[in-house]
Amino acid sequence: MNKFRLPITLNIRQKIIVGLSICIVAVGCIGFLSHHYLRKIEKKVHFVHIADDLKSTILEIRRYEKNYFLYGLQEDLEENSEYITIALNTMEKIAPELKGLRGATYLNTLKEKLLRYRDFMKELRSYHGMANKKVMERLKEDIRNTGKELVELSEALMDFERKEILNITKLLKTQLLTGLILFLVLGTFLVPFVAKKIIRPLQVIEKTTLRIARGNFKPLPVYDTRDETQRVVEAFNRMVKELEKRQDQLVQAKKLSSLGTLTSGVAHQLNNPLNNISTSCQILLEEVELGDLEFIKKMLGNIHKEVNRARDIVKGLLEFSREKEFSLKLTPLSEVVEKSIRLISSQVPTGVEIITEVPEDLILKLDVQRMQEAFLNLLINATQAIESPPGEIFIKAKKDETRKQAIITVEDTGVGIPEKLLSNIFDPFFTTKEVGAGTGLGLSIVYGIVQKHKGTISVQSKLGEGTRFTIRLPLNVENC
Repeated sequence: MNKFRLPITLNIRQKIIVGLSICIVAVGCIGFLSHHYLRKIEKKVHFVHIADDLKSTILEIRRYEKNYFLYGLQEDLEENSEYITIALNTMEKIAPELKGLRGATYLNTLKEKLLRYRDFMKELRSYHGMANKKVMERLKEDIRNTGKELVELSEALMDFERKEILNITKLLKTQLLTGLILFLVLGTFLVPFVAKKIIRPLQVIEKTTLRIARGNFKPLPVYDTRDETQRVVEAFNRMVKELEKRQDQLVQAKKLSSLGTLTSGVAHQLNNPLNNISTSCQILLEEVELGDLEFIKKMLGNIHKEVNRARDIVKGLLEFSREKEFSLKLTPLSEVVEKSIRLISSQVPTGVEIITEVPEDLILKLDVQRMQEAFLNLLINATQAIESPPGEIFIKAKKDETRKQAIITVEDTGVGIPEKLLSNIFDPFFTTKEVGAGTGLGLSIVYGIVQKHKGTISVQSKLGEGTRFTIRLPLNVENC
């Protein structure tokens, strides 16, 4: 029976824990070994210091030995014996520190030679003035040779310990260099990992959050990373989808609210054609018996004209209120502007004049309903900004042949917007009006509509001088 093992996949938290654990273990091992080697170096330096003293003591032993052979003074023998004792005591003192170390062999050999040298010196003292010349010469030769070996052994011991210190230092340097390379390798792996798996997704989410605040609900791409990043992005996209749904509901609610405002104006607009129709009918009833066909045709023509006028008013209101899928089609911009002005005209205060300068041949790919909604929101804001009529609202458009753009401006002579608020003017629910006077959705809706048309919108304003909104939309190649 075949057994298939699933590949082990670690999430980000587990990968970070593993990486940090490796770092901690590596630091611990390097730290422990470094401490061990430093302790060894400390001991070696201490021993070299003692070995140097021991060498100096042996040189003193040799010096008094030579003095005795030259001058034959008993005091030199006593000094020689005293320094031998000092040397032996020094060896006894450092012997436990060298136990188990390679330097102990040198020390043991040196101790054996020194004991042998001491025996020779004792023999020399016992033969003082009594031994024959040959015996004395042989004894002196043995003392000199042994003394020479003592000096050579003490120097060899110091050289050995110095080399040991150099070797340990080299080993420590190699270890530290290896540790540094290991940390660089781990850093080379961990830094891109953290940047790719944590920092970059967070930056994308941050940018997307700002984009959503501007009304763009495009979801994030989901990569099959099988970790927290994938789950966060999936949850974020679910949130974006829900926000878009809620935004659409709020936009529709805002549109219905606007309809409530427009309806009273439409009723006023309908009243004029209805009055004209009523008047024409009354005149016809009074004049029908006279049988003047030309006059009757004229009256019926007036009635037909007023009926069409009323129909256009209602049609415009219905088109604005009807929910449609976003759809672009080539449309003269002037028509959209005129329809928007027609819907808002009843709400424009007396003394406020709307002036348009839109070329008839400026045809753009537009979603008529949504672009009309954008103009309505801008016009409503402009009329509300002119708190004390008279005032003017300018709607202008022109082609920018160089950038292949249509530039549309909506400008008023109202109170203006404080400079510190301009950066937040397109944020959802942000409003400069008093509580209850506005939802703060109007300009965010405009921003979203312009973005859907692949365009941009910006604002310039000065307190007491008015506000200008500039919309830039792609210009069709056929119009260039």
